[in-house]
Amino acid sequence: MAEERDGVDQHVARWAAFWKDDPRFAPEVEGALVRMYDIAKWAKRQDAAAFAGNEDFTLEDYKTLHALMVQPYPTEATPAQLADAVHVTRAAMTSRLDRLAGAGLVTREVDPADRRRVLVRPTAKGREQWDRHIFEGMARDQQMMSALTHDELLQLNALLRKVVRSLES
Repeated sequence: MAEERDGVDQHVARWAAFWKDDPRFAPEVEGALVRMYDIAKWAKRQDAAAFAGNEDFTLEDYKTLHALMVQPYPTEATPAQLADAVHVTRAAMTSRLDRLAGAGLVTREVDPADRRRVLVRPTAKGREQWDRHIFEGMARDQQMMSALTHDELLQLNALLRKVVRSLES
């Protein structure tokens, strides 16, 4: 049985025809990277759609709360640590934290050990909001990857881990 082709195969075929005799073009690399990019783009679109129209709790709110919950010291972080974790400016993080504090999802308190620092902590309501949305996101991710069997997912993870470890070294 022949493997079904996708839109990336057409993309790679066009490039391969253009550079048919050039050894610098690696169709397998191009195909793998474009597919990974497309999967990531699909996941981002699904996340954005899940929060679309929700004025009370936005995707940015979720990402900030998520960073607070999973960063190296769960349950508290400084605004600067959170800004670094979500790749926004400190001013943007201040705005996000104002919003989250106003909604009762986080608290901001002066660090008793260093009065120059502010510590951000999730509230019980913030934890509930994060818990709800993290599992909704996991369900979307599992749906996205449902074309693969458990063994195929293990194999894919092993291969991607190999690439990531190579990049990390």
